Amino acid sequence: MFIDTLIERIKEKNNPTVVGLDPRVEYVPGFIRQAAYKEFGMNSKGAAHAILEFNKKIIDAVHDIVPAVKLQSAYYEMYGLEGIGTLMETIKYSKSRGMLVVMDAKRNDIGSTAEAYSSAYLGSAQIGEGNNEAAFDAHALTVNPYFGIDGIKPFIDDCRKYDKGIFILVKTSNKSSGQLQDLLTHNGKSIYEVVAGYVEEWGKPLVGKYGYSGVGAVVGATYPNQAKILRSILKHAYILVPGYGAQGGSARDAAHSFNKDGLGAIINASRSIMCAYQSETWKERFPEENFDEACRAEAIRMRDDILEAI
Repeated sequence: MFIDTLIERIKEKNNPTVVGLDPRVEYVPGFIRQAAYKEFGMNSKGAAHAILEFNKKIIDAVHDIVPAVKLQSAYYEMYGLEGIGTLMETIKYSKSRGMLVVMDAKRNDIGSTAEAYSSAYLGSAQIGEGNNEAAFDAHALTVNPYFGIDGIKPFIDDCRKYDKGIFILVKTSNKSSGQLQDLLTHNGKSIYEVVAGYVEEWGKPLVGKYGYSGVGAVVGATYPNQAKILRSILKHAYILVPGYGAQGGSARDAAHSFNKDGLGAIINASRSIMCAYQSETWKERFPEENFDEACRAEAIRMRDDILEAI
């Protein structure tokens, strides 16, 4: 099962973090950009090739210390077909380096459309009789719960069929999340508490050998008090925690999503690792040409920060 594999990789590397590869072309060091533009032009093709080279260098730098990468699809879609190609190549390259891949696409719909989304990211599509082909083939996917079980069931079915996982949005890290997620329902519970209850229920058929389910939750590090409440509801759900680092969440904030066994959560950081070579902490030690070494140093610092907090 995906969740068992994730836990085993976390234990093996003693590292409950995930590196977010959410690149904009301006994050890419100038020498990589210029080389790509020279070969392919200053266009979406050049940008996509620059990003792919950037991603590969980061993956090479962290694959032995970090169990997984998280790829935000929007940062690839913005570069059109060339960007989608870079996304697919990044997934393949991450896997070749032994990393698990979480697709952060926040997909959902109802009926056959939800099935199509799930087929695209977790499963496979039928191409002629008896012939199926996977598209993105990620290990896990972020999912929006707004459609209820009609929109969730196709993803759960594919998780069971293909040994994959999903992380359902429960309490997101953005400032305005409370406009909807904090609203109180008729029984006095907030919407995020109600959704968490459903996540726990939906995940029961996919609980693995370590007591955690392949149906997980997304809970932002920027809301530590809510995380405390949610951890008590999500007894079997692994929590994907965005918001650490550039968004303002601290290790102490993120620690509330863990259980007493030191498991139960995986913390994401994107910009703080991708752009570490530009940070005050690392830019004097690592010149632009050694940006990948800065990424590795920041990934290690983050790991140690999280471990100390939990």
